[in-house]
Amino acid sequence: MLAHLRQVAGELDLPFGDRKMTFNSRLAQELGKWAEDQGRGDAFHNAVFRAYFQRGENIAHKPVLLQICASVGLDPTAAEAVMDHRSCREAVDDDWQRSRQMGITAVPTFVLNDQRLVGAQSYAALETMVLSAGVHRRK
Repeated sequence: MLAHLRQVAGELDLPFGDRKMTFNSRLAQELGKWAEDQGRGDAFHNAVFRAYFQRGENIAHKPVLLQICASVGLDPTAAEAVMDHRSCREAVDDDWQRSRQMGITAVPTFVLNDQRLVGAQSYAALETMVLSAGVHRRK
């Protein structure tokens, strides 16, 4: 599986380090929901991606997540409260439930109408999916 991920990452020019372990991402998912509410979701998700896939950091450890939060302009004290109180647990549970209902078993999975693309995809593949669904380019 890691060999395939490394190959796809290379084809898409995505950073992918020599990660040897898989870590539980649940707290990162909950913080991601909170970061989205704070208007820093993209920055947080990108930073977690780099930490996990490029540097092999353990995103299950609170200090790692707090450092990531600080690096993208999120208040580490507020982030710690989110983790301690698990205040975004239900929102992530809802996302997981919706994924199960849709038959999604891998991330990322892109869904548009009845079409699905699973895994990291090239811009061309995503563009084909969107255009074949009848979405028109903005002018």
